[in-house]
Amino acid sequence: MIPRVTEAPLTPALRARLLARRALALRGMPRRAALFHVRVYGRALRRGDWFSLRSGTPPRDVAELLLVARGRRRVVELGTATAWTTGALVVDDPERRVLSFDPIVRPEREAYLALLSPAARARVTLVEAPGAAGAAQATDVADLLFIDSSHEHEATREEFAAWREHLAPGAVVVFHDYTNPAFPGVAQAVADLGLTG
Repeated sequence: MIPRVTEAPLTPALRARLLARRALALRGMPRRAALFHVRVYGRALRRGDWFSLRSGTPPRDVAELLLVARGRRRVVELGTATAWTTGALVVDDPERRVLSFDPIVRPEREAYLALLSPAARARVTLVEAPGAAGAAQATDVADLLFIDSSHEHEATREEFAAWREHLAPGAVVVFHDYTNPAFPGVAQAVADLGLTG
């Protein structure tokens, strides 16, 4: 288990210990994505970026998402936040494109996207809009839809409904925090939609 990062001042020794623990937590994640996560986590520690350190998708969840994403080249992500997951998705497969929607542009985001190679960064498209509204702008179908936005019941239902017709045959939809008791709206939305899997 990774210790919760507090807003206490970070000494170089504590920063090194936290980075080492994070690196251990990344076992099982594909190598390129794990290296990207070490880099973004290290940058967040150096910058004292508490928002990103607290809100980033846990490594185990990213590893599972990347496993599901294998062979899927057209990914739509609803909820960019600081783009740690966005970056992991794009570095994991050199042919994958990620279209990511978020109505809120986090000021920290560009610092982490800057850690991507220019070729990887070119495969990321960011749209400042809610996920449900983004479907109207879709010009292609998605092989993978990753819903990690408000976690609220109605918004989650609306996002899935908006993107349903933009999914390729055999596409996979991942609802982040489905089993997290802190976000009951996600499981509620999935149940209401009658989805299984």
